[in-house]
Amino acid sequence: MKKKRENVWLAVAGLVLNEKGEWLVVKKKYGGLKGVWSLPAGFVEAGETADQAVQREVLEETGVKAEVGEVIGLRSGVIGAEISDNMIIFSLVCRKQIHSLQAQEGEIAEVQWMSPHKLEKDPRVSQMIPAMIQHMRSQGLKRSPLVNPGDHFDYTSYHLFLG
Repeated sequence: MKKKRENVWLAVAGLVLNEKGEWLVVKKKYGGLKGVWSLPAGFVEAGETADQAVQREVLEETGVKAEVGEVIGLRSGVIGAEISDNMIIFSLVCRKQIHSLQAQEGEIAEVQWMSPHKLEKDPRVSQMIPAMIQHMRSQGLKRSPLVNPGDHFDYTSYHLFLG
């Protein structure tokens, strides 16, 4: 049996904004982001697309059900000269008012809405967050309605994101 991720990783992160323009952020209980504010994130699982994965991760980590808006970034790196670590960053939209947040037991220490201004000033944030705040005016990629690209590819799910 193969290892779950082997040496090529694909993760997703979700930037969810509320009606006040605040960002939905979490503090993980483990790993390199333990104890710092970061976006809800996790790995894409077998049988799901990246946009399905980000919806699942946001819901699991925060209790917030949101719809994918745009691809707003791509993070790509190599760990220890052998692991390709890639993350697609999506914006997500909540269609209904959120009354309470629910931190995922075992993984998430805290979840809350924070203003970009407060996040920029907080020393306990992922380094990706201040860079994202500074570049928020950039254009993202939007999900495009697309007919099946061809049965010969054997996709069970397929989504195209275009600018």
